[in-house]
Amino acid sequence: MIVMVAWLLVCCTQKGAEKASDFVERQGAGFVLNGKEYRYVGTNFWYGAILGSEGQGGNRARLRRELDKLHELGLDNLRILVGSDGLRGVTTKVEPTLQEAPGVYNDTILAGLDYLLQQMGQRGMKVVLYLNNAWEWSGGYGFYLEQVGAGKAPRPNETSYPEYMNFVSQFSTNVKAQELFFQYVRDIIGRTNRYTNVPYVGDPTIMSWQIGNEPRAFSEEAKAPFAKWLRKASELIRSLDKNHLISIGSEGIWGCEMDSTLYEQICADPNIDYMNAHVWPYNWSWAHKDSLAEHVERSCRNTAEYIHRHTAIAERLQKPLVIEEFGYPRDGFKFGPGSKTAGRDRYYDFVFSLIKSEPMVYGCNFWGWAGEARPNHEQWLVGDDYCGDPAQEQQGLNSVFDCDTTTLEIIMKNTKTRQ
Repeated sequence: MIVMVAWLLVCCTQKGAEKASDFVERQGAGFVLNGKEYRYVGTNFWYGAILGSEGQGGNRARLRRELDKLHELGLDNLRILVGSDGLRGVTTKVEPTLQEAPGVYNDTILAGLDYLLQQMGQRGMKVVLYLNNAWEWSGGYGFYLEQVGAGKAPRPNETSYPEYMNFVSQFSTNVKAQELFFQYVRDIIGRTNRYTNVPYVGDPTIMSWQIGNEPRAFSEEAKAPFAKWLRKASELIRSLDKNHLISIGSEGIWGCEMDSTLYEQICADPNIDYMNAHVWPYNWSWAHKDSLAEHVERSCRNTAEYIHRHTAIAERLQKPLVIEEFGYPRDGFKFGPGSKTAGRDRYYDFVFSLIKSEPMVYGCNFWGWAGEARPNHEQWLVGDDYCGDPAQEQQGLNSVFDCDTTTLEIIMKNTKTRQ
């Protein structure tokens, strides 16, 4: 009976009735929650569904503690991976995986996702769930291409990123690979939470479905089909769910072969509710490992210029912008918890300030939350704690630990002013 009532409520909503006030909504060029403007500082917590599992990698007690700590800090908007794809035992790939083969799911991870949503809902938190990944660390593009006979995806740690990117550039034109992904989208969005009995489409804990993590065309030739497949994905998600926001997960202009026209084109899609941008000063050579402190001001200037290019597009499209990934290495290019973070703290404070100074910027999610994790190895190995850094990166590189006191002070200064 509870399931039926919940489903009837969802159906009524999708037939045009006014949505529940605790859904995040887009009104004009901004976000609204419970009738009030919604601007936020949040974080990336990609491994949340794995922690919610009772299988390999799961630790529900830690998940509850991390959510309590994040809520205490005012970080109530989390960006999370639905699940990893493919076989286990692959170096530099997240495991355990959710989709072991097309349509074959690891139920412990689905239970972990259900549990995560239940726990976040109890704390009044919001989640952005991304459904795919352009990069190798969770399968994504490479997994789907392998399944339709396009060949074996190169591992960048074994070959090179250019070789990997050349391979996955096929995804934008491979209709069979896209169809496998679309079936996965149907399976996930069509779920009902086993703990709350609420269909995912009726759960206000979810702020947005995101097509993927940093989807790219990866070549000039693939730009037009790239825009086409993103449009097909957004149309599918909207057909399945009329309640939630939809976003792309793009890095912005950087993720569109530096083509601002392409970025504006994909964001103009009527099914895309808001724009995304990611900023990575170290990865983009604005700062170098031997001069991180010296280059933080240059990184701030370049970030301001980069974001301004996106807010100009946001103004034209009248859609809010979220800076949903940004990071800065620890001083001296150290990785360990408790090592100094003066450069990072300065950079974080600057990015947080953009929500105040840039009217079109409605939120940001730093990368990423490690909390109580304590890495055992620089390269992640099965059994190690999950950090903010995925398996292909040095553990601790861009992570915020619960002992990083100066960073936590910067975070709290910027979250508490919005409550």
